Amino acid sequence: MNRFNIQESELYPAHILIVDDDRSLGEMLVSFISKCTGFDCHYCDSVKMALQALEERAFDIVITDIKMPDISGLELTRIIKEKYESDVIVITGFYEDFTYEQAIEDGANDFIEKPVRPTELIIRLKRILRERAILYKRQKAEEDREESLRSLRKALRATVQALAAIAEIRDPYTAGHQRRVADLARTIAVKIGLRSDQIDGIRTAGTIHDIGKISVPAEILSKPTKLSVIEFSLIKVHSQSGYDILKDIDFPWPVARMVLEHHEKMNGSGYPQGLRDDDILPESRIIAVADVVEAIASNRPYRPALGIDVALSEITKGKGTLYDRDVVDACLVIFRDDGYKLPS
Repeated sequence: MNRFNIQESELYPAHILIVDDDRSLGEMLVSFISKCTGFDCHYCDSVKMALQALEERAFDIVITDIKMPDISGLELTRIIKEKYESDVIVITGFYEDFTYEQAIEDGANDFIEKPVRPTELIIRLKRILRERAILYKRQKAEEDREESLRSLRKALRATVQALAAIAEIRDPYTAGHQRRVADLARTIAVKIGLRSDQIDGIRTAGTIHDIGKISVPAEILSKPTKLSVIEFSLIKVHSQSGYDILKDIDFPWPVARMVLEHHEKMNGSGYPQGLRDDDILPESRIIAVADVVEAIASNRPYRPALGIDVALSEITKGKGTLYDRDVVDACLVIFRDDGYKLPS
């Protein structure tokens, strides 16, 4: 499609194809339209030639007679609408055999009876070109919007990965933990049937859910023995710290809140706010289960990995009290029935 703006002076150069077995009429229209508008006009005396011309170059508008010796103009119209981006005006002197409605149903943009009044034809040409210009402008705006969104998503992914890397540098013993939690949470969300935009948000939040650990002393994060009450209280701060880091970033999802809530429990025994049931975001409940499963199944500074069976047993015992029932059920299915394995 040619890139026209709506202004009259910018309708040029339009490319017009005229198809009519009446050579005198066709050449007259080519001459008149070219001289009056400056449009680039091309003439064919058969549908076969017209189809060849359409293969060789793009035309904005095809003006075709209906009565043609090889293929009808209506059939040409149908072919154009299936294969090309041209608009079509059909003309005929046998209007008793055809109706305006039939021509429009076959894909024509306009219908003119012979004898053709060239001035009227030019008016209709310009109307269709303006409509094409408006359509193009809308499509271009949509394409620009999509391109901007793609660029923003790319930048956002890079930012999220950088934040994840910062957290893992600070806490090397859990390197890969966030990535595995994000993958498991995403898989659970898909199994539950959440919307694609929710799934993207869960994957993003899962990837940086422990970003707040950069505020925790490194010696506590890597301590090879059980934490004291005071040390654990410092660890618990990481949810709030993560929220504070992320809350002013304009994510398209409630990422900061998911990070804040990923240690909340359904019965209110979690932290930092002691939320219960529906006060916890559905996305946060998914990340909470994924976080517990990954943590139990993997190595920690103070113990070796306990394995996936122990992890699944834990969430099964806490189903409905600590963890969302539907989330636990979905997690069990993907491991036991679907053969899911945590990424290495």
